Formats: sequence, structure tokens, C-alpha cells
Amino acid sequence: MVGAKAVTSPNTSLRLAPQRRGVNSVIVSPPFYQVSCCGPVPCTCCCPSRWPALTESPCSRLFYILLQVGTSAVCCLLLSRTVVERVWGKAHGIQMPSGLCAHLFGLSQCPVLSGSGAVYRVCAGTATFHLLQAVLLIDLHSRTSLRAQLHNSFWLLKLLFLLGLCAVAFCIPDEHLFPAWHYIGICGGFTFILLQLVLITAFAHSWNKNWQTGAAQDCRWLLAVLLTTLGFYSTAGAAAVLLFQHYTHPAGCLLNKMLLSLHLCFCGLLSFLSIAPCIRLKQPCSGLLQASIISCYIMYLTFSALSSRPPERVILQGQNHTLCLPGLSKMESHTPDTSLALMSAGIMYACVLFACNEASYLAEVFGPLWIVKVYSYEFQKPSLCFCCPKTVEPEEGPSGVAARPADQETSPAPPVQVQQLSYSYSAFHFVFFLASLYVMVTLTNWFSYEGAELEKTFTTGSWATFWVKVASCWACVLLYLGLLLAPFCWSPTPDPQHPIFRRHCHRVSIAK
Repeated sequence: MVGAKAVTSPNTSLRLAPQRRGVNSVIVSPPFYQVSCCGPVPCTCCCPSRWPALTESPCSRLFYILLQVGTSAVCCLLLSRTVVERVWGKAHGIQMPSGLCAHLFGLSQCPVLSGSGAVYRVCAGTATFHLLQAVLLIDLHSRTSLRAQLHNSFWLLKLLFLLGLCAVAFCIPDEHLFPAWHYIGICGGFTFILLQLVLITAFAHSWNKNWQTGAAQDCRWLLAVLLTTLGFYSTAGAAAVLLFQHYTHPAGCLLNKMLLSLHLCFCGLLSFLSIAPCIRLKQPCSGLLQASIISCYIMYLTFSALSSRPPERVILQGQNHTLCLPGLSKMESHTPDTSLALMSAGIMYACVLFACNEASYLAEVFGPLWIVKVYSYEFQKPSLCFCCPKTVEPEEGPSGVAARPADQETSPAPPVQVQQLSYSYSAFHFVFFLASLYVMVTLTNWFSYEGAELEKTFTTGSWATFWVKVASCWACVLLYLGLLLAPFCWSPTPDPQHPIFRRHCHRVSIAK
């Protein structure tokens, strides 16, 4: 996995006055419509000069991330029954006034401005906002083009446009919105989960390949590989012990016990296959480091699934008890613990933001087929910061020569470096489109969105959410197995100049 910091370069759109030799330059203040982020000048012109690292590229990503976090927070507030009751004093949701609704939209039944319907409408506006930008920014490779200003500028106008999309979504009746948008959200949510799994497996594969390259040259890299592998396996083992302690009970929780045992067997199987001789013959860089990272991720997905499962109730000694939740193994009264659920939600959203930023960078470096090419990327030398190099040089990578050879022939190298994108704008917005759908179905319990409440989502859970997370864990196992077994699906022609091939031919000739 490779990531990158933006290539810092002066932007010609920020030069507000020409400078001449021998003459003091006069910087003219930008007009109000540009300072207020309504015009084509990026909002970096409003930033103080003492922040040189906040360039146009990371500043734009930061604003989009804050916009996504803000819309998700609004969805949580509208989905919370406690907030609706305390702020508006209405237990059955916020209803638009019937007279205003009939006058503006001509609807007999006004849409409810809270609950799962509100979450669907806000996420519908956000997803449409990012999808439109993703379509408009397809095949964009220069930061100085007019279409690039659509991504980096006009912030106030884009915010008003987003609010307008959400307002239009609130005008759609429930019977027209829910049937179609529910299936779109389910498909987008599953697609985003698969994208996350691809990124985590690619991250583990690239980390192991990079450090194994150094371990073959220096014993210090070998020590780093051993210590890191031991640390990940220790974390996975400690997580398994805690899950058995808090999510199982001798009197019940049979499903939890079976699931934990099965996932531990998966971790052992993946670890064995990673160092199997037949696997290492096809993939010499395969090792336990990548298996340990995947094992930790499997334990996280297991914890997320178990914390999303509804509690199990059994009758012991003539009394009804609640089991299979933390703090209830000693038969205490059922008091939902939101700390673990909130921690799981925080990790989930951190993975969402990581996926949105990393996928957009990989799409720019490796091209449209980055999902396949990222696994075959070869590192020239090991590095502690292999996932975040300081500069981006796609013309020297596996896709730079084939992707844009014409730019290298017609233009000198320095201007191309200045104009090229540090990440794909179109892929960035498309992944945010999928992330909006994923957040929508996650907050509304996936398939059982009727009557969804924030308090129940983060405390009691649902069977739909439980099985979706279990299925995502199994998909991660299958994806990693496919990564290990993929070289057996074809027999590439060996290179006659490869040292291994020459040694093999030499042995054959001696035997003859």
C-alpha cells in the first residue's frame, strides 16, 4: 500500500499581483466573493501564511472530510429519540406543518423530519452531491484545469447546493423514496465494505512485502518484522481472550462460542498457509506479518459483530437473565454499556475516512485497475514510511509510463510534476458516495430500518447488522485466501535470465 502527501507547489490562481525586479510588489486583496469561497480561488487564500503545509490539495480533502463528519452528526441527531424529545418535545418525531407542506409541495402526508426517514433523505442528498462531482471530474489529471476548480473552490456555493439537494429529498414522499433508495443503499454499503477489505488486505500485503525486502538485506529489518508480527499476534490473542470472557457464558451464548472458535481457526489456517512451502514457492515474500495483521482485523470484525448482536435471555433458577453482553456474565441487571459500542463506531468511521482518502490516491497512482495492480507493486527498497512517501512519481511506477506517456513527450518534466494530481478527484468523490450509503444503512440497521433509533443501534443491536458484519469477516478471509492462492491459477512463463531459472537449468544439464 502506498499513500502520499500532496506535492507542494505554488498555485498560479493565488498570484493576485505580478512581481517585477526592482519594483516592490503590491498584493491586491481578493474581492469579497472570492474571500467568502464563492469564487474560483481556493479557500487557502484565507489561511494565514504561517501554515505553509496547508496547501490546496490537503485543504480540500480536509473540508470534504469535515463536511462528511457534519452530515453524519446531523443524521445521528435526527435519529436520536432522546434529542428529538428534549429539543422539540415530541415523542413521535418532528412533523412538518401540514399547511406549509400542502402549500409548498402539495402533499397530503408531510414527511417526518426525524428518524430513519430523515437519515435516508440527508444521506440521499450527500450521496447525490458526491456522485455528481465524481461524474464531472472523470479523467481529470491536471490541477490547473477548469474542472479542478470545481473540486477545490466554490465552497459556499457547494454547501448551498448540498443543502438544496437535502431539501429536495425531504419533499419526496416515503412511498417513492424508501423502496428504491433502500436497495441502492444496501448495494452501496456492501460495495464499500468490499472496498475496505481490499484496502486492508493490500495494506497487509504491501507492508509484509516491503519489510521482507529489507529483511533479506539487513538483520535489523528482520528483527523489526519479528517484533511487529509478535505484537500483532499478541493483540489478536488478547482480543480473543477478552471476547471469550465478556461475550460468552457457561449457561448460553452458544452462537458466540462457535463464532469465536471458527474465527480463531481461520486465523490459524491463514497463518499456516502464509508460510507453507508451496505458497512461498509462488510468493517468496509471503510471511507471518501479513497474516498477523489480517488476524487482528478478523478479531476487530468479530468484536464489532458480537457488540451488534441483540442480547440473549435465558431462565436460570427461576429468574430471567440477560447474557452475551459485557458486564452481564455475573447475572447483573441489564444496563446497556455504550462505551464499547461508541468505540466500535469510532473505529468504523476512522476506517471510512481512511478508505476514502487512500482509495483516491491509489486510483491516481495505479489507474482504473488499482484494485489489482496494488497487490503486484514491487518495492525497490524498504522504508519505515513506505505507505506515505514524501513525493509522488507516477511516471516511474508501474502505471505512470503506460498511463500518460504523451505528457512526458510533449511537455518537460517539471511542469508535469507541478500540474499533476496527488490523488484522483473523481475516485475521491465516488468513494465518499459509497461511504454516505454505508453510513446510512449502518445507522438504520441495514435491512430493518423501520423504527430505527440511535440508542438501539449503539446499545441493543440487531440481527441484520450482526450477520452483515459476520459476512464481512468471512469475505475478508476469502479475499486473503484468494490473494494467497491466486498464483496457482496460472503458470507464467519463467524468465530465462532469472537467477532461480538459471540455477535450475544448470542442475538439469549436470544431471544429464
